[in-house]
Amino acid sequence: MPRFFIEVAYKGTNYAGFQKQENANTIQSEVEKAFGVYFKGKFNLTGASRTDAGVHARQNYFHFDTELFQFHLDYTKVIYHLNAILPADIVIKSFFQVKADAHCRFDALHRSYQYVIHQNKDPFLGEVAYYYPYKLDSEILQNCALELMNYTDFETFSKRNTQVHDYNCKILISEWTFSKDCIIYNVRANRFLRGMVKGLVGTMLKIAFKKQTVGQFIQIIKLKNPTLANFAVPSHGLTLLQVNF
Repeated sequence: MPRFFIEVAYKGTNYAGFQKQENANTIQSEVEKAFGVYFKGKFNLTGASRTDAGVHARQNYFHFDTELFQFHLDYTKVIYHLNAILPADIVIKSFFQVKADAHCRFDALHRSYQYVIHQNKDPFLGEVAYYYPYKLDSEILQNCALELMNYTDFETFSKRNTQVHDYNCKILISEWTFSKDCIIYNVRANRFLRGMVKGLVGTMLKIAFKKQTVGQFIQIIKLKNPTLANFAVPSHGLTLLQVNF
């Protein structure tokens, strides 16, 4: 059966997350509904990365199998009409056929996330960045981020009740950038645990705000105890930037 990939981007403010849920509006449910309207059939999509409620994405993917397409598709036309059906805060960027065994979740080599913080009140950043007006030690913040690349077990930064076989992740990029308007954390890894990026950001902010040492941050990593991590940063500052295959 033919398999297709869909590349999407979205602002997650008005959604209960990426994956379809009972009695909740999600990115998946909106995209499935749009495909059903346009192609007059039922579509069950598989997602690449399950972003939480309020999280945004510059790039994410679905795949699906169908035999409804018994003709050559004009992909540009399909994308145009699907985007006309979708809400303004979801867009399909590309749509293409792949090999029958391609999998948008398991074939992903790594994913990149960005967490944006602004320290001066700005109404234009309110839904896409975390307003954190407290003084931070930027050197501590950066050194904590760089230290993460020396470790692979991130159980400390995984929320409980997560069905995973292990907590091992290979972090490829971990760094903060500082500008006049925003402080941005960029992280790329082969996989991420549930709540991991928010846990990393929240814990680093706490360390840098209280001017604790990088050594204390390392101890938090090594103890593998999620109660030591701070997950209490809002979802709206987080964006999935890229999924690489």
